[in-house]
Amino acid sequence: MKISTKGRYALRLMLDLAVYDTGDPVRIKDIAARQEISEKYLEQIISILNKAGYVKSIRGPQGGYHLMKDPAQYTVGMILRLTEGSLAPVACLEDEINACERKEGCVTLRLWQMLNQAVSDVVDRVTLADLVEWHGEKSGNYII
Repeated sequence: MKISTKGRYALRLMLDLAVYDTGDPVRIKDIAARQEISEKYLEQIISILNKAGYVKSIRGPQGGYHLMKDPAQYTVGMILRLTEGSLAPVACLEDEINACERKEGCVTLRLWQMLNQAVSDVVDRVTLADLVEWHGEKSGNYII
């Protein structure tokens, strides 16, 4: 499994919103500058997050974005699955029911299931609040 820039940038964007929440909306322009990411690309990502109800858009000259919930209510898994789709290591595990013709005799299926579970255990346990805390432990660097 490899996380694309869309997934990584979505995490960075959400983390930025959490870290720089002063009560005022956070502007995409400011996030783009801090994260050194194209505004255009962030606008595409924020649109996905907005449609999913993860962020709230505030219009107008003083507008920007807020998280809809407390950072502890977002897991890394939620954000990555929204932007990446399935995090399964193989196609046969992407759907709830494995429809693979070879599943009964597949020796490696157990390995892929174990790997899939391990990834899910991590990304579904770590929250945006955890990332905010980890950010605070760093010496002013904000790189993901």
